Amino acid sequence: MSTLNLETATRLLAAGQEAAAEIGVPMSITIVDTAGSLIAFQRMDGGWLGSVDLSQRKAKTSALFPMPSSVLGEMSQPGGPIYGVENSNGGLVTFGGGLPLATADGTVLGAVGVSGGLVDQDVAVAEAVAKAL
Repeated sequence: MSTLNLETATRLLAAGQEAAAEIGVPMSITIVDTAGSLIAFQRMDGGWLGSVDLSQRKAKTSALFPMPSSVLGEMSQPGGPIYGVENSNGGLVTFGGGLPLATADGTVLGAVGVSGGLVDQDVAVAEAVAKAL
C-alpha cells in the first residue's frame, strides 16, 4: 500500500469511533493524505462543532510535518526553533491528537486528526486509528 484509499480510511474511521465510544467521548475524526487533503471525516453524534476544524487541522499538521502534532507543538514554543509555525499553511494545530499514518516500514501514507475530548483522550483515539492501519 502506497496511498490511503477511501476503503482503508473508512475502516480507520470505524476504529477511531470504536475507541471513542469505549471512553464515552464523541469525537471528530479526520483522515488525510500526505498533502493534508481530506479523504474521510466523521463527527460522532454529540461531538462538539468546534472539534470539526480542530481535527482537520491536526490531521493536516501531522501530514505536512510527519510527526505527532504535539511534537511540533513542543518545537514551536516561544524561543523554540520553529516558533510561530502554527500560523503557516493556512493554520496548524500544535497540540496532541494528530498523528502520521505509516506502514510497518515507515512509509507515511497520510495522517489522522482527532478532537472532541481532553488532549490525552484525543491522542488515545488517534493512536487506535494508527494501530488499525
